[in-house]
Amino acid sequence: MVELTAKTPCDGLLPLTIGDAELVEVAAGALTSLAPLGDAAGLGAALEKAHGLRWPGPLRATGKQGARCIWFGRGEALLMGPVPDPALADHGAVVDQSDAWAVVQLKGPAAVDVLARLVPVDLRETSFKRGHSLRTQLYHMSASITKTGADSFMILVFRSMAATLVHDMKTAMEAVAARG
Repeated sequence: MVELTAKTPCDGLLPLTIGDAELVEVAAGALTSLAPLGDAAGLGAALEKAHGLRWPGPLRATGKQGARCIWFGRGEALLMGPVPDPALADHGAVVDQSDAWAVVQLKGPAAVDVLARLVPVDLRETSFKRGHSLRTQLYHMSASITKTGADSFMILVFRSMAATLVHDMKTAMEAVAARG
């Protein structure tokens, strides 16, 4: 009989430190897509009551590591960390996506320069502050990027793209370090 072993999306690929940038895999806990039935107010109130998190506005994230809710597109948010309270389902669609995403953190003084080589948006502090979140292209992959600290970004891509993400990030990290 075959024995299956659970592995994280970036198992054996991370951590990676090159120059002034570090890429590590994040144990995000449960990942749950939330979409309100009608107005987001009911789901937002239930989310705050159950998990102490506000419903995120467009391009924003609420909470912090361990319990976070990030904007995930028009009328959708992603609850990260806690298993969702069953009461949330009374106010919207609640879909487990825990195995669907690879979650990494890029940090260090060179993080913005690394991402500048891969994304078509300005992620410098003047435009993209802590708690900002967006969906964009990261090279040729769909990604969610959330600013979690001064030089720190949480990045989500589909699990099937984990090795590609690490490869592309490594290439960009090497290029930034080489010009140092």
